[in-house]
Amino acid sequence: MAQREIRPVKLAHFVVRTSRYREMVDWYVDLLQARIAFGDENATFMTYDDEHHRVAVIKMPGLLPKTRAMAAVDHVAFTYADLDDLLATFERLSSKGIRPVWPINHGATTSLYYEDPDSNFVELQVDNFASPEETDAFLGDGRFAINPVGIDFDPDEMLARRKAGVSIEELTRWPDEVSPRQGPPPARYLGAWHSTLMKMAGRWPRG
Repeated sequence: MAQREIRPVKLAHFVVRTSRYREMVDWYVDLLQARIAFGDENATFMTYDDEHHRVAVIKMPGLLPKTRAMAAVDHVAFTYADLDDLLATFERLSSKGIRPVWPINHGATTSLYYEDPDSNFVELQVDNFASPEETDAFLGDGRFAINPVGIDFDPDEMLARRKAGVSIEELTRWPDEVSPRQGPPPARYLGAWHSTLMKMAGRWPRG
């Protein structure tokens, strides 16, 4: 009998370990507007839906600082219902001094990348298409291949335009004519060393 493929039914949670325990707990509660399911002096488990926990923060004193030059998970991502929710979250976090490191339209998503107190990156995103079929069609029609990283944008400007009545479709639309990306992601996201290295290797134009 052929062995059947068994796959997970969902991605349940992620866990970070930190020496900045209280700061990290507060940051993730703010970011996700999460509620704490359980917390003590050593561990906090939080959620924002019916899952018992989506994020856990574990206290581990004496950890070495993390840099972008280390091998690690690059980022985790959370999807919002629509662009209005994403922009409202951007506005709320900005009022607390939490600003995105990298706002970018990836084509399939409009995304805001944030850096937590331990230099882990979290992507808050919204799908730009109404269905997986539309996303698949976009990814396969050739436009994404010209610029598979994405187009940077100003979230303050996008928020102002949305408040002025510009449609979500217009704000998130991928251009019909796309130019290759002219530079790497921000050095704060990519890491200063790798940003410089990519330019020296000719991966990106130096201008």
